[in-house]
Amino acid sequence: MDSLDYFLEFLNKFIPLSQPDFIAIIAPYLRVRKFKRREIITAPGTVEEYFNFITTGLVRKYFKKDAEEVNTQISTEGQIIHSQESFHSQTPSDYTVEAVEASVLLSLTYEDLNKIYSTSAAMEKMGRLVVTYVMVLNGRWQMSLVKYSPRDRFVQFVQKNPELIQRVPQKYLASLLNIQPETFSRFKHLLKGNHPRSRGGGEVNLL
Repeated sequence: MDSLDYFLEFLNKFIPLSQPDFIAIIAPYLRVRKFKRREIITAPGTVEEYFNFITTGLVRKYFKKDAEEVNTQISTEGQIIHSQESFHSQTPSDYTVEAVEASVLLSLTYEDLNKIYSTSAAMEKMGRLVVTYVMVLNGRWQMSLVKYSPRDRFVQFVQKNPELIQRVPQKYLASLLNIQPETFSRFKHLLKGNHPRSRGGGEVNLL
């Protein structure tokens, strides 16, 4: 699928948007940005300039706590990632946004996004719905970190994102799920083979 069609499909989850309207109103402002693996997309201390839709690749968002990198978001194709607080307040970011894999983003600047909103009530509604969608996802994620046990967080994540277990470095996922690395390794080991046997001879079925 063409990257523009991919983004149009995403936006159509929020409002009906025809391809001619998308090409006329939104596409002229879109910037295609390409990043190499491990390249910084947004540096801490800088103002987030872009709202990003991932068309290819894998991107993470994290902050530094002493010497530790605390991952708060890992996103892949068809998802939004940016330093949200910095973008909407236009203040310096506390987060780093980094390409985990070589990635291609469709990006809109803060100024251009507001130009799009100003064209019609429908565009303003779309913007509000997208922002609300991202906020709800973040809120649900934060709740899951408090509500569920490490095991349950791991199980739910694997069920929803099985491909990321192979694509994302284990230390990033352990940090994202707020699970100790050794515990994450144990959970991951139990997934290998359909039903690994425990010492007592019974089956261990993590899922």
